[in-house]
Amino acid sequence: MTRDVQSISPQDTVQRAAQMMDELNVGSIPVLDGQKLVGMITDRDITVRSTAAGQAPGQTRVGDVMSTDVRTCAPNQTVDEVLGQMGDVQIRRVPVVDEQSQEVIGIVSLGDMAAKHSAGIDHTLEEISTPAEPDRSTFGSQTRH
Repeated sequence: MTRDVQSISPQDTVQRAAQMMDELNVGSIPVLDGQKLVGMITDRDITVRSTAAGQAPGQTRVGDVMSTDVRTCAPNQTVDEVLGQMGDVQIRRVPVVDEQSQEVIGIVSLGDMAAKHSAGIDHTLEEISTPAEPDRSTFGSQTRH
């Protein structure tokens, strides 16, 4: 797990989130309100929910486009449990939350696990990489997914 996790506030702009992603060479950043995890903002959130909708990146707030259904894990969970969770919901990064304080203490990525534990990575990567079908029900609308 990566322990020195950079975060962003829901009041920060989408432009600042994109700048941080560029500086940190990451595709997602935890969104904290104080010490509480309230979401994740991803490069996809910025592209699909903000840029494609024609929003101004300097005026749009992270809280308006972030993903709020954040999956987390505990530091004492097994690698297999976390890999299963990643595969189930097709994510590559999971914030690690301390069970006592509820603070984000790290983030674990599929790459972190591949570097240390190769068992199960192939199956998880296959689950994460399953192609998605386009959502044609809202084609052309400004609906947030």
